[in-house]
Amino acid sequence: MSEAGGELTRPLYNLEGEVVGEVKLPSVFLTPVRPDLIRRVYISQLTARIQPQGRDPRAGKRKSAESLGAGYDLARVPRIKGRHYPAALRAAIAPFVRGGRTTHPPKVEKVIWERVNKKERRLAIRSAIAATARSDLVAARHRVDGSMEFPIVVVNDLEQLDRTSYLYDLLIRLGLKEELERTKRRFRKIRSGKGKMRGRKRVRARGPLIVYVSGPVYLAARNIPGVDAITVRELSVKHLAPGGVPGRLTIWSEQALKALEERFPG
Repeated sequence: MSEAGGELTRPLYNLEGEVVGEVKLPSVFLTPVRPDLIRRVYISQLTARIQPQGRDPRAGKRKSAESLGAGYDLARVPRIKGRHYPAALRAAIAPFVRGGRTTHPPKVEKVIWERVNKKERRLAIRSAIAATARSDLVAARHRVDGSMEFPIVVVNDLEQLDRTSYLYDLLIRLGLKEELERTKRRFRKIRSGKGKMRGRKRVRARGPLIVYVSGPVYLAARNIPGVDAITVRELSVKHLAPGGVPGRLTIWSEQALKALEERFPG
């Protein structure tokens, strides 16, 4: 990690994994890291995707039923009124009977979304970006060499990679073989519980994040387990700090850093 006069610099890699120069990181990487704020904003973005649920207040109650009381050698639950027809004296309305109401139904007025102030949200994403330059935070999340400098910056040709094999070979040359093996092993794990029936059969580990401006690199990244590609414009805390934990291993294209400086000036 090199720092001079309050500025951070990082080596610039080509597609062969060789150092071809040096780049200065934008000032946003000097933002103090706030794990508490990052976690709060992550929860806010996560809960914003949840759709409120509710139930019809009269569901299970559209019957005329009343308990007969004691002395009839019957359970004292509400029973449908009437005589000489099949539904007469059948238990109804109570939560534990067939066709009865739900015990504690979800209510649409329940507050689900964690609301965060605009300035806090902006500070959180700046803090999450700065965390990608902290070697200790990145090493705590990923299998990487302790001597590497983060984030990794690659020439603009990175954005034009459109084959998975090309991108995979580049990641190997950058020294991320052990990390890719970790994400591949994790991808084989089958989730426990009912999530298997809801489109979440496998547990997915989060590996390197590729940040670019434009190009087909996302096509190359989508078939590598754990590797994600996102544009600078769409970058958010949920990409930079999955699970609300800062320090994701991030790979930037050279022009993505310039676009980042325009998005977060000063």
